[in-house]
This record gives sequence, structure tokens and C-alpha cells, in this order.
Amino acid sequence: MCSARTQREFDYLTDADADTLTWVRQANCLLVQGDTTDRSTFRGQFADLIVTSPPYNIGKAYTGEAQDDQRAYKDYLKFSECWMRNCYDWTLPSGRMCVNVALDKNKNGKTPLSADITATAMKVGWDYHATIVWNENNISRRTAWGSWKSASAPHIIAPVETILVFYKENWKRERQGTNDITADEFKDWVLGMWSFPGESAKRIGHEAPFPRELPKRCIKLLSFVGDTVFDPFAGSGTTLIEAVSHGRKAVGLELEPRYCGLIRERVARECKVKLDVCSRERAVKSTLSCWGG
Repeated sequence: MCSARTQREFDYLTDADADTLTWVRQANCLLVQGDTTDRSTFRGQFADLIVTSPPYNIGKAYTGEAQDDQRAYKDYLKFSECWMRNCYDWTLPSGRMCVNVALDKNKNGKTPLSADITATAMKVGWDYHATIVWNENNISRRTAWGSWKSASAPHIIAPVETILVFYKENWKRERQGTNDITADEFKDWVLGMWSFPGESAKRIGHEAPFPRELPKRCIKLLSFVGDTVFDPFAGSGTTLIEAVSHGRKAVGLELEPRYCGLIRERVARECKVKLDVCSRERAVKSTLSCWGG
């Protein structure tokens, strides 16, 4: 179920900015500690592009408890419907959304995860545009063979993930802007088979980080310089880092306090700027002055 709070995350800004969304769109990079299933976290529409990777429901200990990411599949799809509906409401009419999920899920029963996420997104109003297949070149997943050398019950594993691309109202952006994608990048990336390695969870300090190459490609291919890029599961902050690095404004939403700390540290280190903490729990955790580096 989507939660509904009466207390807004941005109440402490009321005296300084009566219109939260004006502040969001003028900010360089914003990190909010909050719940993506809470509709009241943001008021109105602000996102030009969403780039995110939601929990896969495979028992990752994002909050220190693996069971937090291991619920009944029907409940996981309800959760997915909730956050994608909220994101739809927070996105501008010309906005787009890229969702990185596994092609399918084999743990605790086989499910067509990518197909079900696509259907759920369309159910709440998103229009489907394309599926990009991401080949991580990860052969370590080929460890369970099922019935070895037998047609009895072979275990089939697809060592790829997907990036599902949706849009809100019209695929073509009527308002034009400045592009920063090269000709070679464009020709390569519009082919929906991307091949680059994944990221090390140990190196980043997060249960399931994606590599910087993933949001970089989505951001440069699908948004203009100066657009606002939003990640509702900010995780380790990779989307925010790439957005700022390529001249976009960035908004991140993250529920887990320890990951909010990780995001501040990474953005400070990789954007080469100092972060100012401007609030406490369940509010805006940081105003990140990354703009212009």
C-alpha cells in the first residue's frame, strides 16, 4: 500500500521558499531521505528523466535485514505499482523513465520480472518505448545447471539485465535543449544491446550498485543539459553523480539513512565539492552544491 503522510518533507523550507518545486528545479543537486511510496514527499511535477534501479525482491540486505527485500511476489508488484504511480505524478508531461531490473528472477520461484514491471508501469499510465538489454559479461551466474546434460530439468540462466524505457505523454520532446552526446555515442547507444561490466558492491559499500556507465548513457541519450534527473532509489548516489557530471540537475530520494551518508560522501569525493547538511531525519538531508563543479 502507498503510505500517506500529512507532514511534508519540505516543511522546514516554507519560510524560504513557498513553492517547493521552484526550489527543487533551481537546486543543483538535492538529496531527500524519504519513502518513494509516500506521495506527499514531493508536490507537483519536476522530473525530466528518471533513472533508477528498484529493489529486485531477492533478499538483499538494504536496511541490514534481508527479509526487507523478500516479500510475496504479488506484494512486490503492488509496491512497484505504488512507486511507479508516484513517479508518474512527479514527472513533467514530457518526462521519461529508465528502470533497470533483471530480465527474470529465479530465487524463490521463477518470475518474468522485466515483463511484469513493464506491464505494471503501463497500468499506472506510463507508455512503453523500448527495452535495452545490458550484458554485464558476468559468467559467475552460470553455477546452477539443474539436470546436468539432461533434458529432464535444465536450469536456464540469462546473464543479462534490462533497462526499460518509458515516457509520460509524448515521446518527442517539444522543448529542445543542448545535447552533449557525440555521434559515435549516439550510434552505439541507440542499439539496444549494451555491454559493460557491473559494479563491485564491496568497492562502493552498497548491496547492489550499478556502474556509472549505465546512468551516464541514459542521461546523455535521453535528456538535455540543464534537465532535472531524478532517482527515487538513490542507493549509492551513482545517478546523481552522473547527472551533475554532465550538467544536469539531480534529485535523489533514499529511505535508508546509512545510504544517505554514503551518497553525501561519494558526491563530495567524485564531484570535488563540500556538502552542507541542512536538516535532520526524514527531511532533506543535503543540499549538494555540485553545480558547475
